[in-house]
Amino acid sequence: MFNVQEIKKDFAALQQQVNGKSLVYLDSAASSQIPKQVAEAMSQYYATSHSNVHRGVHTLGERATSAYEGAREKVARFLNAPKVENIVFTRGTTESINLVAYAYGLHKLQAGDGIVVTLLEHHSNLVPWQQIAKIKGAKLYMVELTEEGHLNLEQYRSFLKQGNIKIVAVTQASNVLGTVTPTKQIVQEAHAAGAVVVVDAAQSAPHMAIDVQDLDADFLAASGHKMLGPTGIGFLYGKSELLDDMEPFQMGGSMIGLVDYYESNWAEVPAKFEAGTPNIVGAVGLAAAIDYLNALGMENVHQHEQQLLAYAWDRLSQVEGIELYGPRQPRTGLIAFNIDDTHPHDVSTVLDAEGVAVRAGHHCAQPLHKWLHTAATNRASFYIYNDEQDIDRLVAALQKVKEMFGYVTR
Repeated sequence: MFNVQEIKKDFAALQQQVNGKSLVYLDSAASSQIPKQVAEAMSQYYATSHSNVHRGVHTLGERATSAYEGAREKVARFLNAPKVENIVFTRGTTESINLVAYAYGLHKLQAGDGIVVTLLEHHSNLVPWQQIAKIKGAKLYMVELTEEGHLNLEQYRSFLKQGNIKIVAVTQASNVLGTVTPTKQIVQEAHAAGAVVVVDAAQSAPHMAIDVQDLDADFLAASGHKMLGPTGIGFLYGKSELLDDMEPFQMGGSMIGLVDYYESNWAEVPAKFEAGTPNIVGAVGLAAAIDYLNALGMENVHQHEQQLLAYAWDRLSQVEGIELYGPRQPRTGLIAFNIDDTHPHDVSTVLDAEGVAVRAGHHCAQPLHKWLHTAATNRASFYIYNDEQDIDRLVAALQKVKEMFGYVTR
């Protein structure tokens, strides 16, 4: 049974009061809360096993290396990666995508080559490709949206037919509209056109089961802090033949094979892409977070979230003057909205006074907000520790917004 009340007991942050009200945390799309099991695993590592990895043969060094590489194995199993070496640890989704952009795109693209992105992309899966296109003289193509907020697949196919597309960068789930893209279909059509696909899974990996072998994506990136883990740790999945053929992203210790006076060669993957001392305790925390999610079962996580999403959509739709953005389905458990002419920052401030935490702003997706004809939105995002009572608190707090700003229905 998926018992939210029991789950909440694992999250100390959710036991506190904010502005005299019990906290309702609806900002997991930005960063999820951390269960005690993750905090305890990290504390235990620091208390008993802290050392550097891959270098020392003493006991603490071996413990640290075992914990770090054990975390890599758990990520590989979580994604059903063919090999543990397919997983590169990074600081998060942003660094993972930059790694691909500069270690693959910078060396493989030629003038006139095409890069396809979409209007749904977070800045971290758009700005790096803008820069690479400028450096290499490549051309950027942006897939627009249907009126409902789905990708315009006909336009996508028209780009592929041009014959110059080498890279397709696509999010699996939008951090604003919640739109779940037909990623597997996008990958299949890109491969048929000879393109490599980079998938941003920051908003999907915490909420649904991902099988990279079934998806067949060439690269996939995600962040630990959105899936119950600590900040500063994330991962990049890459197909072996691509990672082996790429140049390093950063140079320094740990990523080398042999350093001579005037030249060097590189270590094998994944060490080739992990220069310097890594975030060892972050990997330990990420491993504990994956254990927690696996114990719940990702199918159960997804089902709970979809049930909560349906309830939230219905309740919020009843609020006068509210505009909900994005398709009803398929989508992940977040809803971006605005209330008439009330600025999202004002809405968020009032909600915070009621103990309800939501995000307000452009959510690092300014082109998408331009398409929505608004500078910013509020975003309520749900996770394993949220329930219908939290949604009811949100709706009640929105009534306070209307009262405070003298809301009058047009």
